[in-house]
Amino acid sequence: MNRSVVMSLLALTLSFAVALAQDRPALEPWTCPPEVQAMANKTLNIYNWSTYIGENTIPNFEKLCGVSVTADFFASNEEMMTRIRSGNPGFDIIVPSDYAVPAMIEEGLLLPLDHSRIPNLDNLAEDLRRSPYDPESEYAVPYLWGSFGLGYNVQKVPVEVTNWEQFFTYDGPVAWTDDPRVMLPVALVLLGYDPNSADSDELAAAKQYLIDHSDNVAVIAADDGQELLARGEVDMVVEYNGDIFQLNVDCACEDYVYTIPQEGSGVSAGFIAIPVGAQNPDLAQVFIDYVLDPQVGADIANYTTYPSPNQAAIDAGLIDPVLLNNKGIYPTPEIREKLFFLLLQDVETEQLYNDIWTEIKLAIQAG
Repeated sequence: MNRSVVMSLLALTLSFAVALAQDRPALEPWTCPPEVQAMANKTLNIYNWSTYIGENTIPNFEKLCGVSVTADFFASNEEMMTRIRSGNPGFDIIVPSDYAVPAMIEEGLLLPLDHSRIPNLDNLAEDLRRSPYDPESEYAVPYLWGSFGLGYNVQKVPVEVTNWEQFFTYDGPVAWTDDPRVMLPVALVLLGYDPNSADSDELAAAKQYLIDHSDNVAVIAADDGQELLARGEVDMVVEYNGDIFQLNVDCACEDYVYTIPQEGSGVSAGFIAIPVGAQNPDLAQVFIDYVLDPQVGADIANYTTYPSPNQAAIDAGLIDPVLLNNKGIYPTPEIREKLFFLLLQDVETEQLYNDIWTEIKLAIQAG
């Protein structure tokens, strides 16, 4: 489609959204509760994924509550969990995803939440709030969600990519993500197995599949595959949908496409939680309520381009309609049928996945 036509449609869509928003009652802006005054000059320490928060989320919270916020970042659930298991160095907020939530609950690594101090919990979509990971939101609440699939540069890959085979047989540089709970389930699905399999023979077959299809792997990336794509170091990546859509926003172009392969892929949900050993757990609960505010939640979703679980934000017309109508961000029921959850594994299976992943990486390095 001609770019001028795209921009004209975008302008019309946004104008329509503005008109709809004008018919809705204005929402009250979030205000810091009075008890935070006793917490003034305290520091909230956040441990999060990179590119997973709004541009002004932290500065606005600091201004509203008169506190300071520090942010540190991790590249995988395993990295985050290892750090918390070895003794929380002082993080007040962490953002585990998927299977990491029940694992940390089971290991006693998360503090229970006081729902009376988080009234904005009611803004969440009921089905997303009652996830299989923590159905009653006792320890963690939904933050953002999305899927992982394939991102590629249409200038380098001129054909439409619709399946995993095109990725694994692509004649050019690609990047995998350095996460065994992403890559191994893909191989399991392609072999006809359960993506959460704990069977050692099935996992051995998945390991061999990945090794046999690794000739085009230029990088096994930390949580930065989208940056490798943007720099032209690879043509295709395994990444989360929001990270790929952010590239088009950053370059004001349409060079990057995200697709959910037809064989299936994983749905991922990020949660906010308070780890055991938090220095400021009371302030952490205030921050959780803050990010669940409709406007704040919408700002985070619009900036990161990840879908929001905040139904109040959606109902109020605060989500960018261009994002809301994009099936790669807010999938249709038909697309969602292809997605699978990454479920909790026992400690032995988790270690098996990690050991196999190490073997895969060593085999690729040696090859």
